[in-house]
Amino acid sequence: MNIEVRALNPSSLWNHFADLNAIPRASKKEEHVIAFIKSFGEQLGLPTTIDDVGNIIIKKPATVGMENCVTVCLQSHLDMVHQKNAETDFDFDTEGIVMWIDNDWVRAKGTTLGADNGIGVAAIMALLASKDITHPPLEALFTIDEETGMTGAMGLQSGLLDASIMLNLDTEDDTELTIGCAGGIDVTATGKYKQVPTPENSTALLLTLKGLTGGHSGMDIHRGRGNANKLMNRILYNAIKQFNACIASIEGGSLRNAIPRESSSLIVVAANKVEAFKAYVNECLVTLKEEYSITDANIDLVLSETELPLSVVEPAFIQQFTQVVYGAPNGIYRMSPTITNLVQTSNNIARIVLCEGNYSIQCLTRSSVDSEKLDLAASLSALFGILGAEVNSGGAYPGWTPRPDSTIVKLMSQVYTTLHQGDEVHVNACHAGLECGILGTNYPNMEMISFGPTIQGAHSPDERVQISSVQKFWTYLLETLKQIPRKN
Repeated sequence: MNIEVRALNPSSLWNHFADLNAIPRASKKEEHVIAFIKSFGEQLGLPTTIDDVGNIIIKKPATVGMENCVTVCLQSHLDMVHQKNAETDFDFDTEGIVMWIDNDWVRAKGTTLGADNGIGVAAIMALLASKDITHPPLEALFTIDEETGMTGAMGLQSGLLDASIMLNLDTEDDTELTIGCAGGIDVTATGKYKQVPTPENSTALLLTLKGLTGGHSGMDIHRGRGNANKLMNRILYNAIKQFNACIASIEGGSLRNAIPRESSSLIVVAANKVEAFKAYVNECLVTLKEEYSITDANIDLVLSETELPLSVVEPAFIQQFTQVVYGAPNGIYRMSPTITNLVQTSNNIARIVLCEGNYSIQCLTRSSVDSEKLDLAASLSALFGILGAEVNSGGAYPGWTPRPDSTIVKLMSQVYTTLHQGDEVHVNACHAGLECGILGTNYPNMEMISFGPTIQGAHSPDERVQISSVQKFWTYLLETLKQIPRKN
């Protein structure tokens, strides 16, 4: 199947993407892909360096006639989100991504595809390896750990780059130029709780919520998709009230920047209430299917009897726990009052684990207004404090302030209009976290812009990249490089 992908055009880009996808590259586990890119640059005979945190910089001289143009930095991140469907047998640590073609889309078999940001990496590799593409002096910056903290961008020191323009190849709509983004902060609550013996004459039931669409917790947060942690909590909160149900464990979600698609809970109810509880779960499923018929058509609840646990969560605590999670904000918190249809502030309750006397609630809070980001994080901290939790706010990164009048914005807007018979590109800001804001702290005078092909379902096993869009993106990139201005 990957052979079919290699046959696509532009062939150089797709072949580099296939090579890249053969290498495991989870965030914070990038040692193999770092070695791969380092070897790639060295084999081309280009100056290749690795900085103190693991970012790679490869420099390539301009082609003939472009020597006096300003230097352009091409930037993408090496890591990818590792997500798979529960029924998919796949080891991200050892296996390469299995790709297949679905009409005009490239997908992966039951896993994330890695088009975010692998297509950007592959495009840069194709440019570095090319012998017949016109371009100015180039600096390729491959950063690490974008998906779980942006520590690569944060660790990049000043003075390593000479470019005055940066093209970040990490946007997911081929009709857009992104010139600003949200900042983010992780809010994590942890603590302990008491366990009590499981009541006698009880039955244990494993409840699994699955089939949600999920997606990127920034770019998709406005789409109204179900959050498995919030929906499971809703079911448990009412189960405790209606059936005096006990909870032995909860586990939902996975990554901080992905909308949770699945959650499971071990529930204990009195033996004489089992049938009524099963009916309640069926009613919940009917309700959720109605509420989420458009955004999460495959939502499902699976209930099965299982072995009775020795202990359950102390009833008073689990009642308080579900109340706090019920009240925790999730999704859009505030829309931008200045930019139409832009989410300004949001929160994603990304992962909940409650098991064997310990619990953890992990959130990713985003905002393009730093003070509002910190205020929402503080409100979450205050709420989780009701549980007596230890709340840590870390991994903060800044937003990226738009500069709509910059030279590169004007140039790329004009190039797009020329290439597409008068159509105008959409210049906007996004609610995702892009590395430009962080990189700009050490390179404040560098003009930055982000663009890329159309990618849908990022951070989920439904991730896919549009083939025709990659061709469009590639043409746009090459034409932009041809028209990079000369030095003053």
